[in-house]
Amino acid sequence: MRTTAQLSDALALVISAVHSHAFPEVLASMLKTAVDADDVSLLRYREGQLPEVEYSSPPMAGVETTLDTYLKGPFLLDPFYRAAAVEGKMGVFQLKTLAPAGFTDSEYYKSWYKNCGFVDECGLLIALDDGFINIALGLVSTSGNANPTFYKPQLRLLNAIFAVVTSLARLHWQAPMQPSDTTHSLRAQLHRGLAAFGSSVLTQREQQVTGLVLLGNSTRLIAEKLAISTETVKLHRKHAYAKLDISSQAELFLLFMEALTHSPDAGGIDPLLAYHGKRS
Repeated sequence: MRTTAQLSDALALVISAVHSHAFPEVLASMLKTAVDADDVSLLRYREGQLPEVEYSSPPMAGVETTLDTYLKGPFLLDPFYRAAAVEGKMGVFQLKTLAPAGFTDSEYYKSWYKNCGFVDECGLLIALDDGFINIALGLVSTSGNANPTFYKPQLRLLNAIFAVVTSLARLHWQAPMQPSDTTHSLRAQLHRGLAAFGSSVLTQREQQVTGLVLLGNSTRLIAEKLAISTETVKLHRKHAYAKLDISSQAELFLLFMEALTHSPDAGGIDPLLAYHGKRS
């Protein structure tokens, strides 16, 4: 971690880069160095639009970049994205404080998140006039440390400078984009697709259960959220899988992504209808 003097010098460089094309990289690099992170990405979420990569570190040797895949739909299931976009949370968060129980067993984690190589992740969620940004800092395993984590001193530092970083980010992106027609915006379309997924063939409760499974919730947590028993959750999941003609969480995740790809804008109608070539 940097000394106070080094951090002050780094912040001065960030301030001088405001309103320049270099700002995202200078800001991201300052935060990466400040807490000794292995990777940093700055993702911008404009109102109703798909995520945009403002900056990402060059891929480390042996670590596969998955950002291109993430932007096409998996971001809907990202705990950091849902915290900001759905729950309105802004601030400094470690992945383990946002991810639901069972996250590492979810197909989202196995099929996408695990490929990015992160062992721990910390995100700075910052509200802007036209959406928000997430500055994602990641740690990967190394030969010397197989299970690195962000420790309290690093988190305290990020929290201490969060207000300054927020002010600089808002200053740089202070001019909001012109209001878009969110009815037809891509991100709004994907949200409607997620909400309607399976509604043409599943009962309301089965749809609720499959939606929570997609988000990485464990059977126990789903039972708590829906105020039903774990056995009832398992029964609803079994019936839902049978109706969807799948047999595993992996197949559920793939079906969800395929349906969104084939029907990005179903107008609130189950995207499976278009995927299977049916009409409502």
